[in-house]
Amino acid sequence: MLTKEARKELNTNFWEGLRKEMRNHKSSNGRGINWINYPSDVKDIYIRLVVAPKRTTLCFDIQPKDDDIRSILWEQMTELKVVMESEVGEALWNEESHELNGRKVSRIHWELNGLNFYDIKNHKEIKSFLRDKLIKFDTFYQEYKEILITLAE
Repeated sequence: MLTKEARKELNTNFWEGLRKEMRNHKSSNGRGINWINYPSDVKDIYIRLVVAPKRTTLCFDIQPKDDDIRSILWEQMTELKVVMESEVGEALWNEESHELNGRKVSRIHWELNGLNFYDIKNHKEIKSFLRDKLIKFDTFYQEYKEILITLAE
């Protein structure tokens, strides 16, 4: 069992390590990017990296206040599903994944299961998964984000 301080240090070391590794990669549009806090450039769309004890996830979350806008954005993403999955890999799609701060969240996500975040020997594989998915996601997203920007306005 890790102490609170040890968990904090492990978290800090992991995310700083991933940030350093990703510094060498530019976005597909040629610009530098903060991969850890990936900018969606669309209000109420978030790209989240989640590392839990037994699961690593890259999430594409749609969560506007207005359910009609969320439905429109979700519909657009389902129309892009084949393209997205051919670029990034097969994803899990959940139109009403959960609620966050009173808002319904539609989530598309890619998961890596079975690796223990608290076992430092698994960090290389977890980082590799996140790096691979982020770079592939970025290639897709930079191509199609203008559609989402227009729909979200």
